[in-house]
Amino acid sequence: MDIKKKYERWLVNATADADVAAELKTLDDTKIEDAFYRDLAFGTGGLRGVLGAGTNRMNIYTVAKASQGLADYLKKNFAEPSVTIGYDSRIKSDVFAKVAAGVFAANGVKVNIWPVLMPVPTVSFATRYLHTSAGVMVTASHNPSKYNGYKVYGADGCQITTEAAAEILAEIEKLDIFADVKNSDFETGMASGNIQYIPDEVYTAFVEQVKSQSVLFGEEVNKNVAIVYSPLNGTGLKPVTRTLKEMGYTNITVVKEQEQPDGNFPTCPYPNPEIKEAMALGMEYAQKCNADLLLATDPDCDRVGIAVKNKAGEYELLTGNQTGMLLLDYICSQRVKHGKMPADPVMVKTIVTMDMGEQIATHYGLRTINVLTGFKFIGEQIGKLEQYGKADSYVFGFEESYGYLTGSYVRDKDGVDGAYMICEMFSYYATQGISLLDKLDELYKTYGYCLNTLHSYEFDGSAGFAKMQNIMQAFRGDIKEFGGKKVVKLLDYAPGLDGLPKSDVLKFLLEDNCSIVVRPSGTEPKLKTYISVSAENKEAAEAVEIEIRKSAEEYLH
Repeated sequence: MDIKKKYERWLVNATADADVAAELKTLDDTKIEDAFYRDLAFGTGGLRGVLGAGTNRMNIYTVAKASQGLADYLKKNFAEPSVTIGYDSRIKSDVFAKVAAGVFAANGVKVNIWPVLMPVPTVSFATRYLHTSAGVMVTASHNPSKYNGYKVYGADGCQITTEAAAEILAEIEKLDIFADVKNSDFETGMASGNIQYIPDEVYTAFVEQVKSQSVLFGEEVNKNVAIVYSPLNGTGLKPVTRTLKEMGYTNITVVKEQEQPDGNFPTCPYPNPEIKEAMALGMEYAQKCNADLLLATDPDCDRVGIAVKNKAGEYELLTGNQTGMLLLDYICSQRVKHGKMPADPVMVKTIVTMDMGEQIATHYGLRTINVLTGFKFIGEQIGKLEQYGKADSYVFGFEESYGYLTGSYVRDKDGVDGAYMICEMFSYYATQGISLLDKLDELYKTYGYCLNTLHSYEFDGSAGFAKMQNIMQAFRGDIKEFGGKKVVKLLDYAPGLDGLPKSDVLKFLLEDNCSIVVRPSGTEPKLKTYISVSAENKEAAEAVEIEIRKSAEEYLH
């Protein structure tokens, strides 16, 4: 069906949502093309897109169609299919969650839904705890407010595999968005018992699991450290503050403007703790309160960013790599000290995460498993360990984009766990008069200085999508060097490499233990480059990084 016909069909049929119906009437030809040139892509990350009217947008129709496809898949694979649903603070997240619940209920799939907004990890947890066939989280993670998304989890609490995503997509593609989707009313489903709210005991069980991750093993530390915390208008407020307070961290100041859920993110247009601007207000609070530690979780509370005071009394943001390495070293040193290291300890990280993580792991006798970008692949490895009866071998998993997980109780990154473990680590070292920056310097002295940076380049719309594909082809040309550093080896993950699934990712290994990774984002219209530089010191590393980045950017035009 051509774009114009699709559009005209929506004008007639998409009347149940007043916002969509009104928007359809305002679209010009260019906007019609962008809204209808494709269906919103469904993959291992589920759906993600801009809110609005059209097949390439997040709306009640695209959400209902995806839910119908997932329901059909579940009915084929489970005798008594059931699903766990959660949602965050984004615009229409609650609406989409209820629409999805109505579709599942209409298809005879039993629905368990969180009664209030909840972090991503609680959906992974509840899926396992309640033994449901799947989990759905309505979120667009850390994207700007115009986005929303629909994440799908398997019965193991891990984001769906490539195979499952392909099977679900095949079911979705069979459907006509208006004729083939079964719907039912949410309130009717609640009354009949086909839709049930998840009881409070499940939330408490989740918090208890997070609390059990402590590696103090009875050691006393000063928990009266001054903490400033921002949930960035998302879902983290209650679970993060509850966990910290129950574990003795009561000196907490919450950033008032970012305390309550608000999908417009008025004080941080891009609510991602990786970005300085999102942390700016928290930094101001930290300065005013003379805080020891600043924490911020993203809207769905699966990432956590931090800032600590340096010797000049200014607050310094730590990267995801730095925080991950500090946590890895802390957890391993504590386990070794207390004789709590499992027999075959494992650390899992993504291929774009700092290689120094592997050196630290090796130092403590851990085996490192490298996986593709995306925490779902870390979750998948925990699942594999569990199949062999070795879930306890998993010690830590992290990715450079501020995702951490210390236990196997969930299969996704957990900002509640990350926030708690960072506070414990901070307190442990503070009790000994050691700052996190001191500890970081010690790691650099032991393993050599390493700088990792991430650069994102936006390519919007259908033209941008095509351009990104051309750029990836250009990078697959015979490139000899980046910024004067010779290419020693090119790892192309497109055909599948080292037993990993096929993925449009390139990793250039450069001389002097440097590297650059290039990949299109799986969830945004962006191309990303990850540069890793080993050097004598910070200044030398930054100079090399600039040259490599300039060189890579020549291929982006």
